[in-house]
Amino acid sequence: MRTLALGLGLLPLAAVAVTGQAGPRVMQASELVGLPQPPADHTIAYAEAKQQVAELRLPKGAGPHPVVIVIHGGCWQTPWAMDHVRSLAAALTAEGLASWSLEYRRLGDPGGGWPGTLEDVARGADHLRCVAQAHRLDLGRVVALGHSAGGHLALWLAARHKLPRDSELRTDSPLSLQGIVSLAGIPDLRAAAAAKVCGDAVAQLLGGSPTDQESRVRQSSPIELVPLGLRQRVVCGALDNLVPSDLSRRYQEAASKAGDDVGLEMVGGVGHFELVDPTSLAWPAVRRAVADLLR
Repeated sequence: MRTLALGLGLLPLAAVAVTGQAGPRVMQASELVGLPQPPADHTIAYAEAKQQVAELRLPKGAGPHPVVIVIHGGCWQTPWAMDHVRSLAAALTAEGLASWSLEYRRLGDPGGGWPGTLEDVARGADHLRCVAQAHRLDLGRVVALGHSAGGHLALWLAARHKLPRDSELRTDSPLSLQGIVSLAGIPDLRAAAAAKVCGDAVAQLLGGSPTDQESRVRQSSPIELVPLGLRQRVVCGALDNLVPSDLSRRYQEAASKAGDDVGLEMVGGVGHFELVDPTSLAWPAVRRAVADLLR
């Protein structure tokens, strides 16, 4: 059986079980990595490391095109890369949206972890300004979409303007976003670490436990940075046994209480990985979330 570094670390994946009985079959990791990988129109470096690249896909028409920044998951770890979200990015482009799929340095890469992983996602998003004119991109209509650990990074992108002035992660003029879509994201690093989501990857990302890295948690855990000040749509699988949906539910409640417009949709009959499969039952919910933010 294949193993992977998504969800609860390097563990074999099995079907969900409910009260001791075999439950509905959920998508397995091996199926996710086996999805088609449509080629990008352009692969563009936003910095010098080999991981610091983005794949741009452009829809038909003259533009200017609205843009979806796509951030893959994988517990912030290598070897999980953007190959498993290429089908999703291509499906968004087929809907008439440009997709800007980010690769970034992850745990296990030189420079990955704190602060490199977060810096890369910020730098990659901001690099859209450098390519917008040449590729007819509408920078007034940009949303960020992330899955799993990528959901954490997408929400964090929207929170950068709230970082303290002395933060090493702060940038002076972060790219403005119209909204965020979090697919089975990890919006609360303290709770994720306590539940051992992704094994000990949260501690690896922070360079220590949340208790030992209080300042870093406050700068990078989206639930501690609300309100973000823009609309957010959260989509989860009701059968997700890798990233507990309670993380998203508690985030939605906290962000809404703080004044943000945050919608939560729980998709029945699907688990963790279906959310990035455009042929799955979850795809209509993903489409709705993106269209709602770009309407």
